[in-house]
Amino acid sequence: MKFIRFLLFPFAIIYDLITSIRNSFFNVGIFKQTSFKLPIVVVGNLSVGGTGKTPQIEYLIRLLKDIYKISVLSRGYKRKTDGFVLLNSSHSAENVGDEPLQYYKKFKNINVAVDANRVAGIQNLLIHKSPEVILLDDAFQHRKVKGSFYILLTKYNDLFVDDYLLPTGNLRESSKGANRADIILVTKCPKNLSKEEQSSIKEKLKKYHKGVYFTTISYAEKLAGSHQLSMDELKEYEILLITGIANPKPLTDFLSDKEIRFQHLKFADHHHFSNKEINSIQHEIETIKASKKLILTTEKDYVRLEEKLKEVSFLSIETTFLDNSGSSFNSLVKNHIQQNQRC
Repeated sequence: MKFIRFLLFPFAIIYDLITSIRNSFFNVGIFKQTSFKLPIVVVGNLSVGGTGKTPQIEYLIRLLKDIYKISVLSRGYKRKTDGFVLLNSSHSAENVGDEPLQYYKKFKNINVAVDANRVAGIQNLLIHKSPEVILLDDAFQHRKVKGSFYILLTKYNDLFVDDYLLPTGNLRESSKGANRADIILVTKCPKNLSKEEQSSIKEKLKKYHKGVYFTTISYAEKLAGSHQLSMDELKEYEILLITGIANPKPLTDFLSDKEIRFQHLKFADHHHFSNKEINSIQHEIETIKASKKLILTTEKDYVRLEEKLKEVSFLSIETTFLDNSGSSFNSLVKNHIQQNQRC
């Protein structure tokens, strides 16, 4: 696979040229960017694959929801609808996408909308919901909107500075795109990441002159959904694990570290489960002979599975900042929003 990607390097050069020209046209004003008179916080990455955007958006929601009127805008990846949709209780993941539906179900008193045209989406939110702050999910490359604050995520074991452009690597655009960021978050770090390794990563990123923070993923102490069990209780069960996310390895490693027995059925990211696949999952759990057994999935997969499976549980995750640096990050975000409130 690596050899094939190496052979595709000429195409990566062409891709770099195209994306660089596009970015240059936005930078000099040939392509139009639309600004808005309220804080618009953009969360995104330079690479394809899971860097932890969903838990980071949720972190920001928790940080701000009791202070400001918050709206979240996403494109609604793989949804079967078009245009602007403001989420309500009748929507399914197929209508609006799994991540927006997760935000909507998890947090009260915020508004969640989807629109591939982010400019039109923001305009509709301003008309219908008058938000004080908008969080743009996965919009780092969506340059038609000029955000007021950019948070760039890069995965600890796959830093953008060590990667290459598609199709040789996983970068959506050149690493120069990091210059648009206000903050760089190194995500999915080991909880015991040493000061020396943090310094080494900061050295790699210092040419961008951005504040660098390190975060990790923390798993909930108990399951949610059909079974509310602690990790100790879960050791008594045989688990059928269903994942449809970009990188399930952190979850499988976590379960293995907790000495939890599981079989793993892995699907593609944002996978929409067919009736045939649901029947196959039901058959798999029925073939497990243990008296204590359950189907476990991720929180993002749960919104796609809860209405299709008789019983399914999930394990939620949260972003946690290392070394108590969260308070510094929080202050930066809050100060920015306070200074950029609508006139």
